[in-house]
Amino acid sequence: MSVLFTFPGQGSQRAGMLHALPNHREAARTLEEANDTLGCDARTLDNATALRSTVSVQLCLLIAGVAQARVIQAQGHEPDMVSGLSIGAYPAAVTAGALAYADALRLVALRGHLMEDAYPRGFGMTAIVGLTQRALEPLIAQVNSDAEPVFLANINTPTQMVVAGSDAAMHRLAVIATEHGAQRCERLDVAVPSHSALLDAPAATLADAFESVDVRAPRIVYLSSSAARPLFDGGRIAADLAGNMARQVRWHNTMRLAWERGARLAVEMPPANVLTRLASDVFAQGIAVSCSETSLEDVGALIDRERAQDQR
Repeated sequence: MSVLFTFPGQGSQRAGMLHALPNHREAARTLEEANDTLGCDARTLDNATALRSTVSVQLCLLIAGVAQARVIQAQGHEPDMVSGLSIGAYPAAVTAGALAYADALRLVALRGHLMEDAYPRGFGMTAIVGLTQRALEPLIAQVNSDAEPVFLANINTPTQMVVAGSDAAMHRLAVIATEHGAQRCERLDVAVPSHSALLDAPAATLADAFESVDVRAPRIVYLSSSAARPLFDGGRIAADLAGNMARQVRWHNTMRLAWERGARLAVEMPPANVLTRLASDVFAQGIAVSCSETSLEDVGALIDRERAQDQR
């Protein structure tokens, strides 16, 4: 039996998320390191106004994920695997020991700026629930155009997809998808067309920035949600992190991979429970919990129970 830590992506942010971190020395240390690296009080980034910025959102998700993971680890509870959705891959890589936290802060700040500058308005992401990939892809092809593009960005479950693209194309797709049986089409709180070819150029610029960063082999298994496979080499993890903004997220397959590798407890880092809900089918015979809804003591008890089962 193994323990998986999961780290959420953009759209899961909440106002006050950094202020809600555990009152623990490791959380305080993580915030202080962010303050020193960024040259500002990181907790000014988590109010509703600041979170209108892609940069602030991504930095808050990085800081919250690293802080919560450090708190759990300080209590003697190490994960066997980590995986993050989109920006969540960065705190996952830090927790795995592949990427230094200070480097992650600088790279994520750059990542957010590159994405925001490329598409300051008129683009975003929409979740479509109730259609399979096979049913949705022809509808995407029907509305997609060079002038108003839309792409399949996330495969979160067999019937929960996310598309990215222009506002106009996503609106047309939502109408058609509903006509073809979609249960819900919901615009996400994401202001950029993540995980699509629209971000190839910003991803290439970020890859250049990674050239001066030391990314090491992880000490904890790192599962890429772009490739839906484990990555053991620092260079491949660097390429995965740099490019994931422009690559499709294969989250459902990544969770299946974690299960096949023995994960039976999935613990989602703050601030929400999005990944916990997405994991419910794959972990139907296991346990998926979110730190935002489960006390630190209970998370520790669940990890201890998994470890005890390993020793039987």
